[in-house]
Amino acid sequence: MLRGAGPAGYEDFVAGRYREIVRFGALLAGDSRLGEDLAQEGLIAAYRSWSRLGAPDGRPEAYVRQVMIRAAMRARRRRWRGEVPTEQLPDTSRRGFTEQVDLSVQVFASLRRLPADQRVVLVLRFWADASEAEVAQTLGIAVGTVKSRTSRALAALRASGLFVESARETP
Repeated sequence: MLRGAGPAGYEDFVAGRYREIVRFGALLAGDSRLGEDLAQEGLIAAYRSWSRLGAPDGRPEAYVRQVMIRAAMRARRRRWRGEVPTEQLPDTSRRGFTEQVDLSVQVFASLRRLPADQRVVLVLRFWADASEAEVAQTLGIAVGTVKSRTSRALAALRASGLFVESARETP
């Protein structure tokens, strides 16, 4: 796409919100690269619908997030995840000290181990700061389902030691 060739306001929207949208995608997917893919999918959908989203009463970021949430949930149902088994394991790199102790690395690793439906609920509840009712409406599920998924996800995070580690690090 040539610069300035897009619909009016779209380029400004992307320039102003891209970083936050990608971060939201990374949290949904539990992986920064997959999060960027989710963000691109959402932004492409917004580009196609910009005639109504760019209006004063349009809510482009909410639309992009909804597309990303649906894409993350669809990805959960796919059987193939892109893993290719090999006979020999590749050489492992030595991680630096800062990467080993970085809390964000631990959070991403713990989120990545959660099922997508639990991960999406946690991201919406605690990162996007949505109420249980808003999460239920966004995902098209019952409030009780939101509560049970949240409970299971938090229990899994506690079992992974994430909460214990972060509690020890705070003074």
